[in-house]
Amino acid sequence: MAGMLLCLIILLSVYQVSEVTSSDKYCVSCHIHPVPDQNWRLSEHFNNKAGVVTHCVECHLPPKGHGYFPAKIKHGLKDVYGKLFKDSASFDWESRKALEVAKGYVYEESCKKCHQNLFPATLSVNGSNAHLQYVNSKEEPKPHCLNCHLNVGHYDKNNLHAHNANFGVTETVAKELFAAATEVKKFSAFTEQVPGTTLSFDMVAIPEGTFDMGSPQVEELRKPDEGPVRKVHLTRFFMAKTEVTWDEYLEFFKATASQGRKEESTPKAETDAITGPTPPWGAPDQGWGKGTRPAITMSWKAANTYCQWLSRKTGKKYRLPTEAEWEYASRGGTQSPYFFPGNAKKFSASGMWNKIFGPDTTTINSFVVYKTNSQSKTKEPGSVKANPFGLKNMLGNVAEFCSDFYSPNGYKSNEPVPLNDPKGPANGQEHVIRGGSFKSDAKDVRCASRDFTKTKAWLMTDPQMPKSVWWYSDSNDVGFRVVCEVDAALPK
Repeated sequence: MAGMLLCLIILLSVYQVSEVTSSDKYCVSCHIHPVPDQNWRLSEHFNNKAGVVTHCVECHLPPKGHGYFPAKIKHGLKDVYGKLFKDSASFDWESRKALEVAKGYVYEESCKKCHQNLFPATLSVNGSNAHLQYVNSKEEPKPHCLNCHLNVGHYDKNNLHAHNANFGVTETVAKELFAAATEVKKFSAFTEQVPGTTLSFDMVAIPEGTFDMGSPQVEELRKPDEGPVRKVHLTRFFMAKTEVTWDEYLEFFKATASQGRKEESTPKAETDAITGPTPPWGAPDQGWGKGTRPAITMSWKAANTYCQWLSRKTGKKYRLPTEAEWEYASRGGTQSPYFFPGNAKKFSASGMWNKIFGPDTTTINSFVVYKTNSQSKTKEPGSVKANPFGLKNMLGNVAEFCSDFYSPNGYKSNEPVPLNDPKGPANGQEHVIRGGSFKSDAKDVRCASRDFTKTKAWLMTDPQMPKSVWWYSDSNDVGFRVVCEVDAALPK
């Protein structure tokens, strides 16, 4: 009897401790983050017609019977460690609300415990399509509730998953418009002016040259698709100093998107020439701001169409760079892993030694926006130094589209590098992307690193049927820069 009584007292004590440590008041005693707390009170989980409040543990722990206590112990030990040995003021809460991070702290079983009917009578057609895709999805990675409902627990007015019909609508500011494109008289850097707009951007002259594509490779870090080293010769070309910015892309969007075209004031030949993007879902800039930040979330088709529009406006031949042109330009005449000195293994945040003592960031932070220094968002070009050719953000910030179709095994060393290789995945439907992004580890922003578009995965949460060909709903770290072909008669 004494033993049973002792066990009962222990169980009741554990239960009472569990209840006390599961209250909102107790949670915020460790998790000191005033802004997320305020956003929770503005969200549908607190501020709703029914007056029902969804508490911290109802999202951030699984339901009882689904691993509740093991998860509570795991998170509790981390919280105690953080409370004792870390300063909450140093936590980057902005980066922790990103989808990739949030998935690790929100349990789908908890979502489904409350939201048992995924097809209520009030659900919209687009919502039904999205939930039907969620239920029937058999591919990995499967969609998570947060893919569409990231802001339901902590409200963010700048990043809602909804049709953004007003995207690109800005107040008109009286400025003098460029009458003509820049005339290029010699092979040197120039500032392009886009006629009929206030838009201008810098183009850098990339000299003719031969280089070893894919060299040098860091064997411990390289991926199989980086392929063998091969010698490539390129003729001269112009390349944009930075990625295409939001300021630049929005001029294209306003001129070619259906809600931005002015049939009466624009010559018919021009309006019929280019059909541009439809309005996106959500906020393509992710709420980070536009201006000179790189434009993101547009599809490869949209980037290619932008080049066609720019060519028509300026009378020059603008296009996406080939993969060989991109790597040659990113190296800036060097053949090292990066265009600046340094050891890729020391820069990387992976590996036991660097995880404990931290990676070497002294040099790389000056040239690259990557996972370690990005705060999980894009940055403006002024945050980094240029490479030897004068180009900025060739590595990191956003990965960049190339014109080539992706070939998963690279190219044989005795074969030329074609403009388009039809042997990519999905019958040549995916294109090469280069440079890594603000999400990438240092090992993945080397000059030889390569990746490819993932159209199906990047449209996972687009509820439209058919899905958009202009915007990726699930990719926020890919952009592009333009190349301008050189007239053969242009003097050097």
